[in-house]
Amino acid sequence: MERLYDIFSFAATDRMVFNRLDFWLFFLAFMIVFSALHRKQLVRSIFFTIVSLFLYYKTSGLFVVLLGGSIVVNFFLGKWIFQSQSEKGKKWIISLTAVFNLFFLAFFKYAYFFTDSYNALFHTNHEVFNWFAQIGNGFFGDGFFETKILLPAGVSFFTFQSISYVVDINRKEIEPVKNLFDYAFYVTYFPHVIMGPIVRARDFIPQIYQPFSLTKDQFSSSVILIVKGLLKKIVLADYIAVHFIDKIVDAPQAYPGFVSVLAMWGYSLQIYGDFSGYTDIAIGISRLMGFELLPNFNSPYKANSVADFWRRWHKSLGAWLRDYLYIPLGGNRKGGWGTYIATTVIFIFLFFILQWYELIWVYAAMMLVYLLGVLISPSFKQYVHRDLNLLITMIVGGLWHGASQNFVIWGAMNGLALVVYNYWKKISPYENRSWWIVHFWKIFLTFNFITFTRIWFRLDEAGEPGAMIYHIWNHFDFSWEVFVKVLETYQSVFWVILFGYILHWLPESWKKKGERTFAGFPMVFQAAVVAVIVILMYQAVSDTFKPFVYFQF
Repeated sequence: MERLYDIFSFAATDRMVFNRLDFWLFFLAFMIVFSALHRKQLVRSIFFTIVSLFLYYKTSGLFVVLLGGSIVVNFFLGKWIFQSQSEKGKKWIISLTAVFNLFFLAFFKYAYFFTDSYNALFHTNHEVFNWFAQIGNGFFGDGFFETKILLPAGVSFFTFQSISYVVDINRKEIEPVKNLFDYAFYVTYFPHVIMGPIVRARDFIPQIYQPFSLTKDQFSSSVILIVKGLLKKIVLADYIAVHFIDKIVDAPQAYPGFVSVLAMWGYSLQIYGDFSGYTDIAIGISRLMGFELLPNFNSPYKANSVADFWRRWHKSLGAWLRDYLYIPLGGNRKGGWGTYIATTVIFIFLFFILQWYELIWVYAAMMLVYLLGVLISPSFKQYVHRDLNLLITMIVGGLWHGASQNFVIWGAMNGLALVVYNYWKKISPYENRSWWIVHFWKIFLTFNFITFTRIWFRLDEAGEPGAMIYHIWNHFDFSWEVFVKVLETYQSVFWVILFGYILHWLPESWKKKGERTFAGFPMVFQAAVVAVIVILMYQAVSDTFKPFVYFQF
């Protein structure tokens, strides 16, 4: 009873996430009530909004007020732009929408980062001041609000969703929702509000007005997704992180350099299992409630190029950046003042603030190639704009992940790789070859490049990636004797890693066939299988709780 009280009380907790029992007890109670309310559309929207805001409050406290304010403002911005008849007026509303939403994102997520960057560039000593906490403490008394700026859960996700709602109305892809509760339902929908995937208004809002439907096949597929997601998180991600990766990455100097390489290969599996596991569960429980969320991953480590990888990894973010940043900048056709201003700002930021001095040679080489290209053929200017827009998009994508120069560098490296690939594929002698050895080599090269860039993604402090690379390069010290000893020491972990990659690289047709076979079994047998899997799976649970990686974004 005490545990149930904690679950349904207003006490803050970190246990209301998909890999904790508390969430599933709450979800069971939710589904019982939902089964009695789902027939009335407005009642359903109100119920979902209340439950979602309650869960958000459980994880984020008074930041629920920020989420509520964002909902109200963006709801009326959507109505305003729909009613506006002036194209100039609509542009002003779009600008206001971007400024309003990005202000909160910039303030809560990037205030310290931007302030430190400004101080580094101009040699000042400014400090961040939390005006919101100061105003709140003026009303409620000193100490009521934390003066240090904390990051609201899911702010990166619901900010992008709010912008897409107004923009999609302007593009006439959807009409405004009928009432505030329907819009609040869309934004706060609890399976995705904190960790995504980013749900586009045009994909989700039409479903709000459809009657509830759940077939036996949909139920079975939901169960498969949920179990698969839990396996990815608990067995693949958490087990190898706690028992191997964290130990190596936190103290790489204690091991030969090649062990760090093994750890980063393991980390690529960990982060995939962690984030795709979350989205599998989100899609599964959403389907149980009668709503479809679009797939967010498509076997990314089968990618045969960097471009192919980014079509398969975190597809909702990639699609958002493409449709709301890359294409408005000009895409692969043209550039404008936005392209040139953003390029200049990014160069100043990377070179003068992050002191990534090697970048000057990259930029110099690119500018020389572009200049020669334009002189030879004026139409080559189109490629210049495409490359600049691509670099801007990927760097913004890196910054979206976190207020850290490591994320910026990670985004820049992937952007540069996409630029290089666009030219390489035109002259590659084996780009269109179907030989298995060529296909294997392209997948191997892509996987290792992505894994290499993840050093900047995994490590927090600015100098840590360089230190790890230096250690790997200068202390690789590979020997069969040490290698065998490492395999013996972490034997169970390497079996899990091997199992995870084999499953990932199995043909998709085999996986679909297995899912169809399971869906054809009687419900009683399905329940028994799931129960056994869950019991076995939780044997791998570590004493160290590992939150979902994307919870911090």
